Amino acid sequence: MSEDKYKYDAGTIHGRFQILHNDHMKFLLAGKKLCKHLIVGITNPDPSLTKHHDSNPHRSQPFANPLTFYERYVMIRETLFEKGLVFTEFSIVPFPINVPELLKYYVPMNVVFFLSIYDDWGRQKKTYLQSLGLNVHVLWEVPLEKKGLSGSDIRESMLKDEPWEHLVPPATARLVKEWSIVKRLKDFSSK
Repeated sequence: MSEDKYKYDAGTIHGRFQILHNDHMKFLLAGKKLCKHLIVGITNPDPSLTKHHDSNPHRSQPFANPLTFYERYVMIRETLFEKGLVFTEFSIVPFPINVPELLKYYVPMNVVFFLSIYDDWGRQKKTYLQSLGLNVHVLWEVPLEKKGLSGSDIRESMLKDEPWEHLVPPATARLVKEWSIVKRLKDFSSK
C-alpha cells in the first residue's frame, strides 16, 4: 500500500499479549493497514502499573501475566518482522491503560487509538481514552462469545499439555519454547 493510501499517519494499538496469538496478529495488522506507523502498546508492563478492574478481574493476576514486558516486546517485534514489516513501520512501548493519565509519557496523544471491543473492559478502555480527548477508532466490536482466541485459553492448553502451537505465530511458538514459558506457567499454577 502506498503511503498516500493510509488513513492515518500514525496510530497506536494495545494489548497485554500474554502469549501473542493469531487473533492478536489480525488485530495488529488491521491497525497497521490503516496507518503508516503503528505504535504497539503493551499493557500491564510491570506489576506497579497492573491494577484490578471489576469488569475483568483476572487480567491483574500473576498467572494471567506470565511474560515480562521485554519478552512481550521481543515476541511482538519478531512476529511483526516475520509478517514482513520493517522496524521503521512500528514502535513498541509500555501502555499503562490502567493509569490512563500516564499514557502521555509513552505515546503521542495526537495519533489515533485503535481498539477492539468484546466486553465491559473494552468499553471502559474506550471511555478512558475518550475522557482524555483522544481520537478513538474502534476496529470492531463483537460479543465476547464471538471473540475467538484468548490468551487464557492458550495458557490453559499449555498447562494441560494440549496442542497450542497452531494458535500462535511461528515466532511466538519458537520463543515460548526457548524461554520455557510452559514450565513457568506450570510453576505459577502449582503455587
